[in-house]
Order: sequence, then structure tokens, then C-alpha cells
Amino acid sequence: MSDVKELRGKLANRRDTLKTVLEQSKTDDPLVRDFAKVEFFKSSDDTGRVAEFKALNDEIDDLCKQLEPFEAADAEVKRAQRAAESLSEVEGHPGHVTPGAKARTADAPVKSLGEMIWETSGKKALRMGGESIEIDMDIKAMQKTLFETGAGWDSEVTRTGRVVDYATRPIQVTDLIPTTTTNQSAVKYMEETTFTNNAAEVAEAGTYGEAALALTERTSPVEKIGVWLPVTDEQLEDVGQANSYISRRLPFMVQQRLDGQILVGDGTSPNLSGFLDVSGTQTQAKGSDPTPDAVYKAMDKVLVTGRATPGAAVFHPNDWQPVRLLRTADGVYIWGSPSDAGPARIWGISVTLSDAITENTALVGDFAQFSELSIRRGIEMKVTDSHSDYFIKGKQAIRADIRCAFVVYRPAAFCTVTGL
Repeated sequence: MSDVKELRGKLANRRDTLKTVLEQSKTDDPLVRDFAKVEFFKSSDDTGRVAEFKALNDEIDDLCKQLEPFEAADAEVKRAQRAAESLSEVEGHPGHVTPGAKARTADAPVKSLGEMIWETSGKKALRMGGESIEIDMDIKAMQKTLFETGAGWDSEVTRTGRVVDYATRPIQVTDLIPTTTTNQSAVKYMEETTFTNNAAEVAEAGTYGEAALALTERTSPVEKIGVWLPVTDEQLEDVGQANSYISRRLPFMVQQRLDGQILVGDGTSPNLSGFLDVSGTQTQAKGSDPTPDAVYKAMDKVLVTGRATPGAAVFHPNDWQPVRLLRTADGVYIWGSPSDAGPARIWGISVTLSDAITENTALVGDFAQFSELSIRRGIEMKVTDSHSDYFIKGKQAIRADIRCAFVVYRPAAFCTVTGL
């Protein structure tokens, strides 16, 4: 037990030394210490003095670590003493001291629990208030009351700000279409439906060939695509992220629907008339041809009949898969090694993958020159509590919509490839 006392005495001595060092090294600047003024240090330069100061701190830390188990044990015995003293005040308890009785024998000093652990293990008798109290020194038994998560607090975990979006089709086709604006309720334009060219060489006094031209007015009405969401006042007020989340997802829903309408809208109001619905779009059946051959034939129709330059092809991902996996007889992948991303192109034109297009059908065409998305009003969001009984129930109706027209100026500039 003398070792514990020695450690405590040594710790007190080193702390006094540290106090002296800090007092002697004071300067006018509280952030600056002058170790040259410290009589305790033996080094003649600042580097050495700093090293001595660090060694002193390290020694104090080491002494504290050596004494930690004994200080903890002393705290435990003090707790036991307080508990025993409380019980001794209860009349009828074996440790109760009657008025006038001697509370503690002078020749029975109480050893600390740390001293008892140092001297022995197992059980030890402790003198308290003239009574012998047996303390079980089994450390494992002491650990039965461990303050842990199950008996204390569950750890507090803060949710991150990330929201994992639902797996749904991204916007894939809209970027192929040139976008303009309109302030009308429809897009009207004139299409040349008759073109007779009788231009020819004419002899002197000969008759000129007569040409024929005719125009037909075409109309593509502006339609509206919208969606709404009911939300409580509390959700918007109490969760800061809710507002930005809704402001992001509702417009996405509108754009996603528009992206699909451009391809497969059936033209029955309020639907737009998409590429696969427009009258005059050409068709190329795959038949027994390999898919690349059928695509090339479709491109040829766009070039010859449509008098346009095909710039892109739209495939359903399931239809593009067998193209990407095409191999030679030797097993070499035509569209690139599996270790590469592979070109998303076919016959030199870009390929856009969209699961909005009807499966087993691809579309080839001159999107840049002969299609247009005309925006009457971009996506707007509005909020109201006047819907139904929302006002008295603390709810909000949030809506998002867009008004636009989709125009295919020359249907023959597009060709579908069927039977993929």
C-alpha cells in the first residue's frame, strides 16, 4: 500500500513543480511563456526547455493513469460508506447506533477500497461505525451493475439529409428535341403538301413546264400536363427539407410524363401526339434482318423518302441489349469489350435509351430539324388551402403543371423499326 501513497506523493510534487514553472514563465502576453525565467529547467536553450516542460507533463499524465484504478475504488467505497451510514440511521437495523453510543472506535481506521484491492483479493472485513461489514471484492460481481446502453441511454443518431429517390424512369428523350416558346393556344404552321416541279430545258419560242404548289395549314394544340400533392401544414413548417424535396419531385413528375408523351402520346386531347402516333411516319420491319441492318434501312428511308438527315435513334433498353451483345463467330464483341462502356451509337448516329418507347420498336429520325417542343408556359408550382376541407384541417394542396405543344414538322423524316 506504501506504493500507492508514494505515487500520490510523487504526483502532488510534480503538480507543484508544474505550478511553479507556469508562475515563473509568465509574461505580459498571456499567450506567451518565457521558459528562460524558470529556475527549475536545466537546459540552456528554448528547445531543451520545451522538451523538459513536455517531459514534466508526460510524467504527470503517467502518474494519473497509474492511480486511476485506486481512485475509482476509493470512490466506490465512499459510496458504500454513505449507504451504510444511511442504513445506520434506521432504527432496528443491525448498524443502527443508539443515542449516546460510540459512533466509531478510534483504533479501527477505515482502509480505502483501493488499499484493500492492493493488499488482497476476495472478501475483506471493513470497520464502519463499530460494525464489521463484509465487502465482496470480486471485480466480476462489481461489473454486474455496468452502466451501458441497455441500462442507460440509447445513443442519439441524427438522420442525414439524403433522400434516396424512388427507382423510376429518368428524363431521356426531351433533350433530343429543340425547344421554343409560344404565346398562343396552339402552334399553327403551313405545310407544303403539293410540289410539282416541271422545270425543263426550253427551246426558243418553246413552252415552259407548269409547276404546281399547294399549302395546307397544320395545327398542334397546346396541352397541359399537371400533378398535385396533399401536404399538411406541420410537414411544411417543421421539416425544412420537405419544401425543397417537393419542389424537386413534382416538376420531375411533369417532365417525366412529357418525356413519355413525346414518344407515345396518342393525340386525343389532352394528350400530345407523339412520334409513334403522328400520321406519315415511315416504318421498317426488322423481319429476318439483324437489328443493325434494319436500323440502316430505316435511316435510308429517312434519307431518301424523308429527305432528312437522321441524327439519333431511340431504343428501349431491352431492345438495345442484344445489339450491345452482338459477337463475331470468334466471340469478339462488335460493340466493344465488356470491360468498356461501349459506344452508344449505331451507324454513326447517337442512341438514346428510353423505356418510355414501346418495346420491340425503335425510332430513327432527324430530331433536330423536324421536331419541336413549343412551351406556352413553363413548369409552375402553386399552393392553396382552399381545396375541399383543407383549410379547416390544416392541409395544403401543391400542384405543378406545364402547357406546351409538340410538333413534328415532317413525319417522313422519322421511321420506326418494328419487330425487334
